[in-house]
This record gives sequence, structure tokens and C-alpha cells, in this order.
Amino acid sequence: MTGPDSSLAAFDRDDQSAGAARKRLFIGLITGASALLSLLLLALWVVPFVGLNALHPAAPWVLGLLVAAAIGLVGWASLGLVLNILLGRSLPFSRRLRGLTIKLFLPLMVLLGKALGISKERVRSSFIKVNNELVQHEAGRYTGKDILLLMPHCLQNSRCDMRLTYDINNCKRCGKCPIRDLLALTEHYGVHLAIATGGTIARRIVVQLRPRLIIAVACERDLSSGIQDTYPLPVFGVLNERPHGPCLDTGVSLPLVERALQRFLADPPAPRGLPMASEAAAPGPQARPGAGQGA
Repeated sequence: MTGPDSSLAAFDRDDQSAGAARKRLFIGLITGASALLSLLLLALWVVPFVGLNALHPAAPWVLGLLVAAAIGLVGWASLGLVLNILLGRSLPFSRRLRGLTIKLFLPLMVLLGKALGISKERVRSSFIKVNNELVQHEAGRYTGKDILLLMPHCLQNSRCDMRLTYDINNCKRCGKCPIRDLLALTEHYGVHLAIATGGTIARRIVVQLRPRLIIAVACERDLSSGIQDTYPLPVFGVLNERPHGPCLDTGVSLPLVERALQRFLADPPAPRGLPMASEAAAPGPQARPGAGQGA
């Protein structure tokens, strides 16, 4: 099999096979965070048990029922998320709770990971990987005008004087950074492209363009916070490449961005087959292992 279909099939196989350790980490941490939260809710019932008796004999049991319902809600939401990760299926009503689960559990997972000696970057990378799989399971196919490519400003060459944050078309397409090829992608596929310097500008861009799907490139911290901020809008995250360290002349895997466009566009044209960011930009130090891979 050749052509776009074989490319998409390869993309799906690669995405499913990559990051198994990150998924296991996510499942372990969200299970631990769920247990900790349930214990905290249980403590809210046990601690004031004696005092509530003075108000009314049934007061402790009413609070107990509320706490049990909250524990059940937390458990159902986290179980639904884990089953979606493992089997690609959701429990009834659990999809509506996914946003609450992600917003609530990610900070707890970071704290739990820190206590276990797991770095924030590993926890966030695991979160992004799982989010991408959920987006692929739940998101549909969209027209080009409904998809936004959202890029970090650090992709722009640090010696460039052009202001691209407010108008991406100010780019002179010199080829010294990935922006030229990203512009070529947007013209080929008819999607939106924007550069953001932070969360506030990113949210303004989203409000202005009102996309139905975002393909975002950033580091682990910015991607995970962006995914949380924009829920329920689906965000497919791509980790940037950092050959010069964070926030300076970063890169992006252009083929991965293009395959994501092929995956989510309703009627995509034939792929352009753009080069890797390391081939398109000027030579530099070797990128750190694993950077730029689909999250």
C-alpha cells in the first residue's frame, strides 16, 4: 500500500507503539493521585464525625454519602480515562468528566511524581502523550479553516527582526528557521498558522480564530498548560526540538506536523513531504534525544 493512506497507517502505528513507558507512568500516577484524593475526601468525613453528631444524629451519614459520591465520581472519571488509554473506549458519562479529571489530577500527579523522584518533564510528557491518543480517539475530521497550527515564538530565528506575533505573513521566508516551511504547509492545506509568545496571546488567538482543533508545538510545560487551558477544545501536542536549549532557536519535526494535518483534515491533499527541521534550518548542536517526537 502506498500513498497518503500508507503514510497515515504508518503514522498511527508509530504513534501507538511509541511512548508505552509514558502511558504506564501516566496510568500509575493518575491511579495514585486518585487514591490520595479519595483518602483526603474520606478524611473530611472521618475527622468531624464526632462534631457533626452534635448537630444531628444523621449529619455524619449525610456527609458520608456526599463524600462517597465524590469518591465515586473521582474513581469513575479516572477509571474511564485509564480504560480510554488502554482500550480506546469510554465508560458512560466519563468523557464529560475527562476535563475535570485532567485539570484536577495533573497538579496532583506532578506532586506525586516529585515525591517519587520523577521529574516534572517526564510527568508532563506522559500527560501529553496520553492526551494525543485521546484526541485521536475522540476528535473528528475538520476543514482547513477549522484547524489552527499554534507555534511558539522561539521557533523564529533569534537574530530575525521581523515581528511575526501579530502577522505571520511578515516572514521574509529566508529559510533560517522553520517558519518558512510552516507557511508552505498552511498554504498547501488551507489551515491557520499563528505564533504566540505566551498563554495570554495564545488564548486571544484562539478566541479570534475559533478553531475546532489545535495542533500546537511547544515544550512540555507550555503544552500541558495549554491543553488544560483550552479544554474542551482538542489540542494535539508536538514537542519542540531544543538543540540550543529551551526558548532559543528551537525546531519542530515538520513531517510530524504534516502527518497530524493528514490525520485530522477531512479531505487532505497529497503530502508535501517537507524535510525535518534539522535539515531545513542552519546546522547546530545535536538535538536532545526524544525531542520533537509526537507527544
